[in-house]
Amino acid sequence: MNRKKTYIGIAVIVFIFGIIVIPKIIDRLKRGEVVQNDRLNVAKLNSQDNDGELSYININGKDRKVPHFEFVDQNGDTITEDTYNGKVFLVEFFFTRCPTICIPMNQNLVLIQNTFEDNPDFGIASFSIDPEHDTPEVLKEYADRYGVTDPDWHMMTGDREEIYELANVGFNLLAQENPNIEGNFQHSGLFALVDQNGFIRSRKDEFGNPLIYYRGFIPQGAEEVEGEETSQIDILIEDIKKLLNKNKS
Repeated sequence: MNRKKTYIGIAVIVFIFGIIVIPKIIDRLKRGEVVQNDRLNVAKLNSQDNDGELSYININGKDRKVPHFEFVDQNGDTITEDTYNGKVFLVEFFFTRCPTICIPMNQNLVLIQNTFEDNPDFGIASFSIDPEHDTPEVLKEYADRYGVTDPDWHMMTGDREEIYELANVGFNLLAQENPNIEGNFQHSGLFALVDQNGFIRSRKDEFGNPLIYYRGFIPQGAEEVEGEETSQIDILIEDIKKLLNKNKS
């Protein structure tokens, strides 16, 4: 019996700190089911030693890298993971008809874009989870409407199964069709931060565990409400700067 309890305890720990936990928490957040223990305290994150090294996301003893992909962007150009070689970049999964979290997500990304404008070592990779509708022409109109000016911000479309494989397996960022919610698609609303060598990076929380992903769906500077999730855009900008500065040293 004790051995069985030990196995159960180990499984629970792995589940809590595994990379798949964040999308599940976001899913619960949308349904209003997130409890206080799920929350990451941004004030504590900001109080950590921000001069420390950003963490690698290690799964089964291996640091997680961006997997191979090949899609077409809003300009009709073919984009792969090699397009971002040598660049610090952010990854999001979105769709242009999204009536909810994609709006603050891409507004936040425009703010981040403008923070690092004219920096050739920074980029953004946006993958549409509604590729049948989001053609290059639709993505181009969407990019123009939001003020996308960075030539290294690629909004991509392509094979549906490959995009969902990239989201759910490659990044463990929730993306699925759901006719029961507004917009008919469900996704995590999180951003992944990738370094110049293609590794997913993050800072650690107050317990020494990798944050893994950054909340992209809460506007930068949003008023903090006790018991509610807070924005992580400012700490994300800090961490982008850290990786960019490391490239200069």
